[in-house]
Amino acid sequence: KIFKALGHPSRLLMVQALRDGEKCVCDLQALIGADMSTVSRHLAVLREAGVVRSEKRGTNIYYALALSCLATFLQCTGTLIAERIRQKSALLGNDQDAT
Repeated sequence: KIFKALGHPSRLLMVQALRDGEKCVCDLQALIGADMSTVSRHLAVLREAGVVRSEKRGTNIYYALALSCLATFLQCTGTLIAERIRQKSALLGNDQDAT
């Protein structure tokens, strides 16, 4: 359920933003550039999977990561992906030198 929740680019973008700390739903809406109902549906998926938690303060709802280990996981996988991209770029660069 967690990986399925992280499988959508907009939800992953919101989770990555929440690595820096809690955000108002209005900030998350501005981040992904979607209407409020779409953002709410994405947040509901993340909340049901246990990825985020919410807290209502006045008229605003704030979201934060509920899985403390998720930030480390995303950083680790991001580092791995970046390294693979560098390796493939280096191979492509070497192939271009040979031609």
